[in-house]
Amino acid sequence: MSDPLAQVVELLRPRAVFAKSISGAGAWGVRYSEFGEPGFCVVLEGRCLLTVAGHAPITLEQGDFILLPSTPAFTLSGFAPVDPPVRDPKLAPRGTNEAHHPQNEDPDVRMLGGNFVFASPDTALLGSLLPDVVHVRDVGRLAVLVQLVREEGLASRPGKELVLTRLVEVLLIEALRNTSGVHAPPGLLRGLTDPRLAPVLQQMHERIEQPWTVDRLAKAAALSRSAFFDRFTRNVGLSPMEYLRAWRMAVAKDLLSRRDLGMAEIAERIGYGSASAFSTAFSRYAGRPPGQYARLPAG
Repeated sequence: MSDPLAQVVELLRPRAVFAKSISGAGAWGVRYSEFGEPGFCVVLEGRCLLTVAGHAPITLEQGDFILLPSTPAFTLSGFAPVDPPVRDPKLAPRGTNEAHHPQNEDPDVRMLGGNFVFASPDTALLGSLLPDVVHVRDVGRLAVLVQLVREEGLASRPGKELVLTRLVEVLLIEALRNTSGVHAPPGLLRGLTDPRLAPVLQQMHERIEQPWTVDRLAKAAALSRSAFFDRFTRNVGLSPMEYLRAWRMAVAKDLLSRRDLGMAEIAERIGYGSASAFSTAFSRYAGRPPGQYARLPAG
């Protein structure tokens, strides 16, 4: 059976990993402006405070892992009141492998942090299915994965980009599957936590070409039509048919970007009866015909 979470991560196409050591001592703090790309951090030793815009402060302790799929503005600091300087992460020098706050003091906390990019042509949709903040406590495998990411990023070995891509895919899946979806905001994780919705989401992903209707999906969930519609919309954040259409279009964009299939075959694969029906739906969704989209330079 298809794994919706793994499919979303695969379609996000994480690339270009960058990681560095971060430490803080005394009354320290640093505030970053909105970045818009995924960021992550694991605490190796000590404790610190993370404040993400729009969220309550989080005390990070040894073994904690944080993933910010779209990295809004945030502050990292110690526990003493400070007025931290504001930095633009997009202007941070990529050649710097360590960041100390302040310099030349024995650290109270040591972390590994970094960022990467999603190369998917539909990052906005796929990213919206994930929580704004993923906070995982004491999962040792995540610390190992972050360390491997950093070591591979610093090395110059054959196959480096492929290894980094696979490492960050595993990192994302490991972080997300260790997140409690019950308390997550509406999105894929919360939907997969619901015992009635999880099998439906799996079927929608595994059999994307089927002529799904709300009635058929409700029957698969063993719920009435209205109960299923309300439950799906509340937990996933989209209505069932909106989610199905968005997922079909995300897959279509991926297939079009590969440029090795014809329109009729793509239409059949994602559940449209003809190339013309697919073209109409895609144009309405993406704002341009699929043929024009396929000719766009690869991003």
